Amino acid sequence: MPRDSAVKVSEKPVKEAKPKAAPKAAKSGSGALTEEELRRAPVGDYMNAAQLQFFRERLLEMQKELLEKADVTSEHLREHEVEPDPTDQASLEEEYALELRARDRERKLLKKIDESLRRIEDGSYGWCEETGEPIGIPRLLARPTATLTIEAQSRRELKQKMYGD
Repeated sequence: MPRDSAVKVSEKPVKEAKPKAAPKAAKSGSGALTEEELRRAPVGDYMNAAQLQFFRERLLEMQKELLEKADVTSEHLREHEVEPDPTDQASLEEEYALELRARDRERKLLKKIDESLRRIEDGSYGWCEETGEPIGIPRLLARPTATLTIEAQSRRELKQKMYGD
């Protein structure tokens, strides 16, 4: 019991400071970086071992959350109710359809997370697939599964808009 109360006391200052996401990443491993430290790192340190570890942990946490959501959705869909009123039944089925579409997007994101974890292992994470240039820490913090620089992504989207998929 004293150990739990000590943990709760130490958590209160973190809650008051409001940087909840960064301290979690900092505590998850020995010597782990925070987002702020990543942003301030010298350009020469780009994608060093500590940075790769930070992104690996972030991706694994995203993966864990998505898998938990998928489990909840599966449970919810197994409890499918049949409503006597056709309008209520239609509403319920539409709700299930929306939920399934959301999970489909998350399934695609899980594939991107797996690809990003493979890229960390093979040393290509953080580098643009198209140009070979650094993607950049701010972009990777916003979208850890990014494989292109902002410029390369813009060019790709422009081509898709002009020529279709």
